Formats: sequence, structure tokens, C-alpha cells
Amino acid sequence: MSEDKIIALKNPGTPSAVTEALTELLREGAQRMLASAIEAEVNSFLERFADQKTMDGHQRIVRNGRLPGRCIQTGVGAVEVSVPRIRDREKTVRFTSSILPPYLRRTKTLEELLPWLYLKGISTGDFQEALTALLGRDAPGLSASTISRVKAGWTEEYQRWSRRDLSNRRYVYLWVDGIHFGVRLEDAAQCILVVIGATADGNKELLALADGYRESEASWREVLLDLKARGLTVDPHLATGDGALGFWKALPQVFGTTQAQRCWVHKTANVLNKLPKSQQPKAKAALQEIWMAATREDAEYAFDQFLTVYRPKYPKAAECLEKDRVTLLAFYDFPAEHWIHIRTTNPIESTFATVRLRTDKTRGCVSRDSILAMAAHARPAPVALAVRLGRSAASHSAPPVRLHPHRRRR
Repeated sequence: MSEDKIIALKNPGTPSAVTEALTELLREGAQRMLASAIEAEVNSFLERFADQKTMDGHQRIVRNGRLPGRCIQTGVGAVEVSVPRIRDREKTVRFTSSILPPYLRRTKTLEELLPWLYLKGISTGDFQEALTALLGRDAPGLSASTISRVKAGWTEEYQRWSRRDLSNRRYVYLWVDGIHFGVRLEDAAQCILVVIGATADGNKELLALADGYRESEASWREVLLDLKARGLTVDPHLATGDGALGFWKALPQVFGTTQAQRCWVHKTANVLNKLPKSQQPKAKAALQEIWMAATREDAEYAFDQFLTVYRPKYPKAAECLEKDRVTLLAFYDFPAEHWIHIRTTNPIESTFATVRLRTDKTRGCVSRDSILAMAAHARPAPVALAVRLGRSAASHSAPPVRLHPHRRRR
């Protein structure tokens, strides 16, 4: 065939004439707006000292030319800007622009782009190509080498966060889990111990993040004691976690009145693993009938039905479920609108999805400091939870809390 069917694909980092002209227009507009905002900031500063004179009657604070121009990397490319220079004749007052700090070289949104790409799994070798595609060919100062400095900042941030005071906080619900990432740590037995809490005033927050040894009792006890030492003295009402025995042994030693709730997602997986694949779909539906029951009485009935059906042929599956009966149904002691949130550890799983992605693409051994810093940086900001928590059933009296409704039911 003589006809050429090959279509040339455009490099995303190479702008067309139209997009180049539009970008230039936006860049010029941004430059004018930035200059105008800085000028207004300077005028406001001068007005504050307008009535101050020197000993010989001259104006004390005056303009003194401009500082050297510099380029700020923004989402529409490099924007050149120059800040007016301010002189204090008595040399005690100094003007610093809050809009354009002295060492700013890129906007905050671009500063946050690098760790976002890193957490999304972009390897450092692919950074330049990814940045060119996103920001165009003129993207100075955004090379992959910046990542090492970013990670160093994460480590400092984690150290400050892990020592913060908790004496003014109260958490009514806890979610706990040991996270194993798809990467080789310095010690093969290490994992990351995570605690998320729901506060009495309606926020869901990452409460603790530490490395542990095989989710052991000693490791979990150290985490809980640290929380208590930093001011968490009121026992939470309920803690939700998987079947790791270490946490459940440590919990009553530190928070003696906190109830235990086994995660239904983990328990379902454990039970199904003890059944033939042919039986798993039906068994999964039967298990769902338990934790989706409208009342505790209905849940107890569905629980007994499962044991009756599966115990004769599959005693290990029945035993796996029956041994945690009390802790699996503990959530029924609390208001019905809370159940969807407190019967699983989904808040932890969703929070650390990006860190799992990053570590899945990481080769070689990763230090404990690096994985903790990365996980801490990925932590969510305190989230206002959206369902009103009223008074819990039985003897509990839960303070008002808001829970954020999940998009999926598990």
C-alpha cells in the first residue's frame, strides 16, 4: 500500500500556536495582577508609617527603587515580577511581602504537585517527562532531584506531628490496623500501626502512626501508652480492628472501658478462606445478612442460621465466625446511623491507598523513617463527619459527633 496511514502524535509538552498565544495572554494577565497586588501591599505598609518622621524632619519610611526581578513558576508558566524596595532611614523596620516571600520560586499548588506525583507512583526518573506534559516545556526548577528535599521535609513534619499535645482532645471511636506495604522494610517483620479517631466535636482524624513488630502486644501497648501520655486520658467508647491479637491484648491494659468491635470485612475474608470456592458466594451473602440486619435480634438469628448451615460440613469456618460473636456484634450497642462506619476499618484502608501505590512501585529496601514520613504526609486533614451522633444505646452516652457517610456499603 502506497498510502501513508501513519499519524504523527503530538508531544504534550510542545504547545500549538493557539495554546501558546493563550498561555502568553494568561501569563501577562497574571503578571499584571501580581504586580498590582504587591503595589497595594506596599502602599498599605507605607500608610502605616506615614506620620513618622526622622529627627531632621524627613519621611522615615520611603521607597528605594526595586529589588531585582525574579521568575515565579505558576500553572500558566513562568511569571516575572519585581518587588519595590522599602527603606527605613532608622534601619529598624523591614518590609517583607506576604504575597511574594523572598525565597518563593514556585506557587504553592506547584510545590504540592511534586509530592502528589510521588505518592501517585510516578518514579523519580519519569518526573521530568510528567512535568513537561503537565506544565509545558518551560518548567524550570521542577526536576526530580527536588523529591529528596521534599522527603526530608516530610520527616521533620512527621516528628512534629507525632509529638503533638492531645490533652484538649477526646475521641469517642477508634479504628486501628497494622498496614503492610508492598515494599521491603529494614526489618521484614515491621509494619505500620495506624490509629484513626472520631472526636466528640465531629472530626475524623489520624491519631497515631508508628512502626511495630508483627502487630505485637508490646508494639500496640507502646502506641496506646504514648497517646495516653500525650493527654488522651478519657477512654474511647469503641475500637474497631481486625483479628490481630496484639491490639486486643494491649487495649484493656491502657483503655480499660473501651469496647471491642471486630472488622466485618476482615472477618468475612477469614471465614471465606475456610470454605471451598463453590461455597463462597452463598456464604458471603449469608454473612452479609448478619451485619446488615436491622436489629441485634435479627443479627443474632442470622448468625445462628449461618452456624446451623455450615457447621456440619465446614466446622472450621463456623468456628472462625463463632469465636468472635460478641465483638462482631458490638456495634449494635450504638446508634444505628453509626453502624456503617464503626463495623469495619474502611477509614484506614481508604486513607493509605496512595501510600500503598507509592510503595508498590518502590524497588529495594525502604527505611522506617521514609515510610513513616510518607504515610504521615498522606494523612487526611481533619474531616467533618456528616451524620449526627446522638445518644448510644444501652448504658453508653456518646457525645455529639458527626460521621462522614461512605459512598459504598461494606
